[in-house]
Amino acid sequence: MSQLQFPTPVPGTVDPAAGETAKRTGIARAVENTPADWAVACRAAIEEMARRGQPFQAADLIAEGLVDEPDHHARWGGAFSAAAAAGVVEHAGVVPSSRATVHRSLCRQWIGTPEYRTEAAA
Repeated sequence: MSQLQFPTPVPGTVDPAAGETAKRTGIARAVENTPADWAVACRAAIEEMARRGQPFQAADLIAEGLVDEPDHHARWGGAFSAAAAAGVVEHAGVVPSSRATVHRSLCRQWIGTPEYRTEAAA
């Protein structure tokens, strides 16, 4: 019995910059196609949770009744990326999802930035 051998990666096939570009392109496409009313409601929900200063995930926005499910799950990435770019939230680890429909798969957790919480309290 012989050991399975994988070929040596071809130089240039693993390109972190290309991966980041593809991610940003996909997020931009999701944001472009997001219904405006859901985007506004989601932004308000993210801001509300950010002001609380506790870690949260997308499912918490729904559980709290702050926003409805989007028409496509890809909308979440764009909403959180935009909020992070605006300094509202920052990444706070990866945790099992609280949503039963995704069987506890891992998802990002977020928290309001100290700067945003200070500004929101003023």
